[in-house]
Amino acid sequence: MSHTALIPSHRKPRQSASKTALRAGVAGGVLSTIAVAGAAGPAQAEPVTQTIEMPTITAGLSTTVAASAEATQQVALDLETQANEDAAAATAAKAAKKAKAEAVRKAEAKKKAEAAAKAKAEAAERASRSAERTTLSAPSGSSSSGSSSSGSSSSGSSSSGSSVSTASAPASSSASGSAASVVSFVQMQVGDAYVSGGTGPNSWDCSGLVQAAFRTVGVDLPRVSQSQSTAGTQVGLGNLQPGDILYWGGAGSAYHVGVYVGGGQFVGAQNSSTGVVQKSLDYDPPSGAVRVL
Repeated sequence: MSHTALIPSHRKPRQSASKTALRAGVAGGVLSTIAVAGAAGPAQAEPVTQTIEMPTITAGLSTTVAASAEATQQVALDLETQANEDAAAATAAKAAKKAKAEAVRKAEAKKKAEAAAKAKAEAAERASRSAERTTLSAPSGSSSSGSSSSGSSSSGSSSSGSSVSTASAPASSSASGSAASVVSFVQMQVGDAYVSGGTGPNSWDCSGLVQAAFRTVGVDLPRVSQSQSTAGTQVGLGNLQPGDILYWGGAGSAYHVGVYVGGGQFVGAQNSSTGVVQKSLDYDPPSGAVRVL
């Protein structure tokens, strides 16, 4: 027996051939995998690019865009024009309202001024008629004589200007006192103008003349024909006396009045064409009469 047989060996035990082959195969597979991954790695890292083609603006599209822009501009202009028109209309309406208010104010001022002037004229007329009444209210004899003279003068004037009969002279002389004064007054106004609303001294309407005539003898009659037609006692047309008030239309609804002066004659402010006239009752037959005096 060798002297070394019982001494343990320091060498590693030999591996079997199968284990060695297995290890070699595993190592080879790992190395192959690494090699493949290394080869594929750089290729996958490269960036992917894509080219996008932009559409080309054709001539037709350019025309459409231009037309759309023009339409948009036109709409803007239309809106601006409408806004300007609305603003102008609002300004005009405001100016018209202001002008109307000013016109109303001026009309009211004018109306007040006319009323004041009318009142002043009536006051002057009353003063003038008061003086005339003092003269006409003389004793009955002289009054009748004066009335007769005045009646004759007026009748003569009427004959030349209005073709009125001189028969009014005896009619005036038949009146006396206050009635004679009323008759004399209206006859003195023959030839004056007719003006609607007129109360003298040189222009009258029918009721204004009658009212002024009776005012000279201290009788205040209503201003309008309707009221004057019921101001006294109703009398028949066959029983008239100088100084009676004649009316046309119904009592209380008369549209015209005058004064009977005797002899089948009356004096009245007829219309704008004739003015104040003395005429026969046949010229315009009245509807009725009232007696105040």
